[in-house]
Amino acid sequence: MLTALLVIPVIGVLIVSLLPSNLQSDRLRQITLFISIAPFLWTIYLFFQFDLDTGGFQFSEFIPWLEPIGLNYHLSIDGISLPLVSLNSFLSAIAIYSTSLKIERQRLYYVLILLVNFGVAGALMAQNLLLFFLFYEVELIPFYLLISIWGGEKRGYAATKFILYTAVSGLLIIAAFLGLAFLNKSGNFEYETITTAGLSLKTQLILLTLILVGFGMKTPLVPLHTWQPDAYVEASPPVAILLGGVLAKLGTYGIIRFGLQLFPETWNLTAPGLAIIGVISVIYGALTAIAQTDIKRMVAYSSIGHMGYILVASAAGTSLSVLGAVAQMISHGLILALLFQLIGTVEEKVGTRDRDVLNGLMNPIRGLPLTSGLLIAAGMASAGIPGLVGFVAEYIVFQGSFSRFPIETILCIIASGLTAVYFVILLNRTCFGKLDNSLAYYPQVLWSERLPALILTLIIFAFGIQPNWLVHWIEPTTNQVVSMLTPKWQDSYYSAIASSENPQQKPVGWVKRSETQQLSH
Repeated sequence: MLTALLVIPVIGVLIVSLLPSNLQSDRLRQITLFISIAPFLWTIYLFFQFDLDTGGFQFSEFIPWLEPIGLNYHLSIDGISLPLVSLNSFLSAIAIYSTSLKIERQRLYYVLILLVNFGVAGALMAQNLLLFFLFYEVELIPFYLLISIWGGEKRGYAATKFILYTAVSGLLIIAAFLGLAFLNKSGNFEYETITTAGLSLKTQLILLTLILVGFGMKTPLVPLHTWQPDAYVEASPPVAILLGGVLAKLGTYGIIRFGLQLFPETWNLTAPGLAIIGVISVIYGALTAIAQTDIKRMVAYSSIGHMGYILVASAAGTSLSVLGAVAQMISHGLILALLFQLIGTVEEKVGTRDRDVLNGLMNPIRGLPLTSGLLIAAGMASAGIPGLVGFVAEYIVFQGSFSRFPIETILCIIASGLTAVYFVILLNRTCFGKLDNSLAYYPQVLWSERLPALILTLIIFAFGIQPNWLVHWIEPTTNQVVSMLTPKWQDSYYSAIASSENPQQKPVGWVKRSETQQLSH
């Protein structure tokens, strides 16, 4: 059932490569879009087959491969990886549909996007550390080519910077994986058999640091972020959707999966530092976004801030905060995809991304009224306005993190107010005001061009109004993950709760699985 998510993109690569060279551009895009939608529909089927009564891995597939080196074909998913796999397939289809028919070397472009889909899905489902690393590296070259061939004026610089950072990220991660396997009693790379319980505290800290820095580059987090604004800005809008909505999630996924889950004893020692780094990322991203005049670069810096929320929530290590971290991954991917899609439309129709030049796009006659309205909705979602998925994710993050990091959480809440500031500046400059009569004769936005943004907006509203459609798939797994943590900082808190008259107030992560189910219901 999981191999299908990998086979379909590979078959798609072969089909697209073998299609006649004289095939029309619109027909080639239709065929590729049909192929890319198939994995997404398959993930929907997996949601209906997913057992919510267990938080562990499901749909496991295991085939021995290169046993002498410990590499096996082992796939599985849980409540953390399944929503991310679905997000990957969905945004891949959005990116393909949003691609202009006038793009050069169209066949190669679609092949590279399908390879990205393949690599990200494989990494999210891999249960063998070496297999994860192989999939983790598969998407490196496709993204490099997508930026360097179809990017902006400085695409060569941005692509080179991207590949250098991600290559170093991969080296740090494989070094940590090799250390885990060689120092572990099991002596193999199977995730389910890897344990750090027998390792010394110093060894655990070294390995955990390698993992955090490696995945921190991919996320990215301050100060490992400098490749991100250049890559996001120089990439075409569809590729930027994949960079921010899909690729960055491999970093945060790795922090939770291979950091928090594999190092439950050591996580407590690094958590305060991680929370501080998260807060710095949040504040830095917000303040830097305010200073930008390029609206695409503004959104790129805002992404750094929203990634910081995920790190703070992961560091807190409570049942609610980890749930919020995963929800924030999905929320951020959807909102960022909508923002980049709309900015691409504005740039194509108006010819600029300069905030100081754009104005009056809300004009119902000669402007871009519907695009502007959707941009306002996207800005509100990113700023955490109630009724939209951004509010749901951020509220869970803040609620879950406050018990452990009250000061850091308050700073994050303040920074979320700064998010509203730069989006108000963006929307006030671009959507409102008077149009320049000598320049404002913009081409009409066709309904086919509006469709991706409309679908994304609908999903953002749906999850904001009914968040249980999102979080109830994640909660069983995050509860199980947190139940493995025994941080010393909670000892006194838990003792006080346990001796209180109301046992229902016990933190979910500290109770038995049966009690967790009752409390969550």
